Amino acid sequence: MANRLINENSPYLLQHANNPVDWYPWCEEAFRRAKDENKPIFLSIGYSSCHWCHVMEKEVFEDEDIAKFLNENFISIKVDREERPDIDKYYQEAYQILNQRAGGWPLSIFMTPDKKPFFAGTYIPPNPKYNMIGFKQLIERIIKFWKKNPKDLINQANQIANYLQTSNNPKKAIKFDESIIDRFIKAAVSIYDKTNGGFSFKPKFPQTSIINTLLKIYQISKNKEALNLATNTLKNIAKGGMRDLVDGGFCRYSVDEKWLVPHFEKMAYDNALIANTFLNAYFATKDSFYKEVAFETIDFMIEKMQENYLFYSASDADSEGMEGKYFVYSYDEVKEKLKKDGFKNIDEILKNISISKNGNFEEKNIVRVESDFKDKKEVLKSLKELREQRDYPFIDKKIITSWNAMMIATLFKVSRVKEDYLNFAKKSLEILLKKVYINDNLYHVTMIDKEPKIKAYLEDYAYLINALLEGYKTTLNFEYLILSTKLTNDALSSFYQDGKWYFSKGEFKTEADFSDATYPSSAAMMVKNMLTLASLVDEKYKRFSFYTLEFYSEKIYKFLPYTALFVEDMIRFLKDDIIIKSKAKNLLDCTKKIDFISPFICLKEEEIDEIMLCNSNSCFASVKDCKEVIERLNG
Repeated sequence: MANRLINENSPYLLQHANNPVDWYPWCEEAFRRAKDENKPIFLSIGYSSCHWCHVMEKEVFEDEDIAKFLNENFISIKVDREERPDIDKYYQEAYQILNQRAGGWPLSIFMTPDKKPFFAGTYIPPNPKYNMIGFKQLIERIIKFWKKNPKDLINQANQIANYLQTSNNPKKAIKFDESIIDRFIKAAVSIYDKTNGGFSFKPKFPQTSIINTLLKIYQISKNKEALNLATNTLKNIAKGGMRDLVDGGFCRYSVDEKWLVPHFEKMAYDNALIANTFLNAYFATKDSFYKEVAFETIDFMIEKMQENYLFYSASDADSEGMEGKYFVYSYDEVKEKLKKDGFKNIDEILKNISISKNGNFEEKNIVRVESDFKDKKEVLKSLKELREQRDYPFIDKKIITSWNAMMIATLFKVSRVKEDYLNFAKKSLEILLKKVYINDNLYHVTMIDKEPKIKAYLEDYAYLINALLEGYKTTLNFEYLILSTKLTNDALSSFYQDGKWYFSKGEFKTEADFSDATYPSSAAMMVKNMLTLASLVDEKYKRFSFYTLEFYSEKIYKFLPYTALFVEDMIRFLKDDIIIKSKAKNLLDCTKKIDFISPFICLKEEEIDEIMLCNSNSCFASVKDCKEVIERLNG
């Protein structure tokens, strides 16, 4: 018999609708019942493409005995962290306080009926293993304490809640100057994997913010060390494993140091951000390799991960009940397929694509190419045909505003290289706005065929404004600029206070991340947006940018290079924008060239015949055409 989740829209919640656990969605009815019956709450937070969420569901939430105990003694609540990132953020912070380390998913919280946590875990096995307590034993102990010593648990919960409410504001502002460039490079070097690239060992995330800032430092200073750190990382990531060489696109992260064995889920935000980073590498180096990887990634998203110009949130790591089954190959099936397709030198080809009898992942093979070889394109086509006989992983079809905006910004940017993408970018933005921006209210998430209900968070504003500004830079559509200005004013009104930014101010008041975690800081993205608006609309936005940089400056310097987007903002603030002013026709002639010159160029339409080159204080040159613009700025 289905539980209450059967009435929800979230694919993740619907995945749990037939569990024997008597799940509630996050709702007042659940908390009212917990208070009336004096029961603790078990809160489980995850998302549909999370492998360990699936494992815990199968092992724990489908266990009849565990479900019976939970149903008798707890009120159980399920939350999709992609629908409610504010709830997730709040309880991830609780996990960090209780465990003194970062959390993850699934997130397992035990709390009082008034939402105050007293115990936090992530994946918990049904019985003791991996040096972990079993879920059965844990819930039995919690109920024993709850019935015998409830005051102790409540006191602990109150202490945690008080700590979560305590503002962790920086103690002092630090004066920033251009020495931050060298400091950032030095900090990046200190965590750099010289052998495989990347800025950690294992597990390894792409950390696109660090790479982007290094590439932009190279563009403005020609610092070869910054360039080498970035490009060596991208070349290693591109070899295959975390990058899917067969279908295209990137998985979320690699569990090993070589970028070979991924967690196989593919997220919309990762693919938007990684494609953008490869584009930045192309602009910095003019090496078409990076451009082609960006095209391939975007094409994957358009082919597999969108409907009616709106991008889905994620595809699953698992298929047919096994992690990675869709993605990996046996030695025999590949060898047979290559023979059937008429390839010669098959043993050499197998070596080139890292296919062996022993395998490189649980006796199967993940495709990886260390260097190009003849017939590579045709070989990968044969491997794709093998995949087409398999079940494609589950796709979560939620439409998340911020993640769609990331993809749209990348589409506009790539259209300045290949105009074929421009119509898709414009159409995608148009349809997203119709879907999530209703009566001057911005919403966070919806389904293709549903109306949105959850109001937007700071990340939705920040990334949508960025997409609009990329759209303006590409097309000079003044409506994009007007809406970006309005949304910025709305964000300042709703989430900003004396230099500090909040992620949410609704049911849970949570601060914006200052570091670039899952994706770049929303607060730093707002500074990036406001610096653009300061150049194009009103200098007041530069003051808000400065107040924000000043407020976070201590943390930025303390946590280099994990605050990379803020560092980029600081460098841009110090270096100033180049503002190119002229008629639209003159400016549009330049749009395909300016990304190669500097990352900090704005185009401003004005009714003047000549082309003026300016900064925020004055104009320093007048030229006739785009060719002279390039010559002057490169000179």
